[in-house]
Amino acid sequence: MTYARHLTESYGLPVFAFPGEGEQGRTPLPEADAVAWRIASDSYDAEESWTEVFARFTAAVDTTRVRAIVVGAWEEAYDSGPEEIIEALVAAREELPALRALFLGDMESEECEISWINQGDVGPLLENFPELEEFGVRGGTGLALAPFTHGRLRSLTVQTGGLSARIVRNLAASALPALEHLDLWLGTSEYGGDSALCDVEPVLRGDLLPSLRHLALRNSDIQDEIATAAAGAPVVARLETLDLSMGVLTDLGGTALLDGQSLTHLKKLDLHHNYLGDPLKQRLRDTLESAGVTLDLDRGHAEEDEWDGRTWRFVAVGE
Repeated sequence: MTYARHLTESYGLPVFAFPGEGEQGRTPLPEADAVAWRIASDSYDAEESWTEVFARFTAAVDTTRVRAIVVGAWEEAYDSGPEEIIEALVAAREELPALRALFLGDMESEECEISWINQGDVGPLLENFPELEEFGVRGGTGLALAPFTHGRLRSLTVQTGGLSARIVRNLAASALPALEHLDLWLGTSEYGGDSALCDVEPVLRGDLLPSLRHLALRNSDIQDEIATAAAGAPVVARLETLDLSMGVLTDLGGTALLDGQSLTHLKKLDLHHNYLGDPLKQRLRDTLESAGVTLDLDRGHAEEDEWDGRTWRFVAVGE
């Protein structure tokens, strides 16, 4: 199994960790618009709450120039959600007129396992920041988001070890005319990933996503079903990149994908962390790489287990 890592970039800017209380004043701060600001507390034994760190941040930085914020760990994220953080960000919206990118829950496993992160209703962030162009969230437990309309959003990322079907359906029902990049980590049923193919199919039709060019439906137990559906999905014909990586993709889904509509128009097809056999991988290379498609077939940490007479396969990121 692999694990979600801290973001190193947001909105094309390097991520800079706003210093802790003891380091402030000793660590030079970059220009407000030169970095994506990572603001974090501690998950365990926090001496300062996230909102207190945020208050120091707004006092130390020219927030009118801040373009990207990455919300890192908050105190006891394994037991409490980000409601106070969301309220603090919404309350500061007039101080953040240049904010274009926001990511909520940038935690590694040492801070909080992805399936332990308690999330909440992120709708107020999208509603109160209509100029956002990039939005991301990590953690599916308690995550809520009703269908919404957003005219400026270009990139939407939801990283989970298990994403509820309700969220998938609500995202598929949202009107996002400017969205170019959609990245959903669907996860596994063991951690709440109860999506079925019917929940994903509206995304593959793309009726409400006229600008979509980069689609990732990954880290899924049902990767074979998704690949089979993608083989004939209308949205695929206008994509530049298709990402079906990190899940339980076997020769069944890989063959369907290869035998479906032509994929030679893609710039990249990402299938890393897969359970494909070598003969099929070679067929994919012969068909796509020769047409100029960048192909990622790295098996990574995808290992099969034999137990109780069955073969067990796993997604890349679960717990």
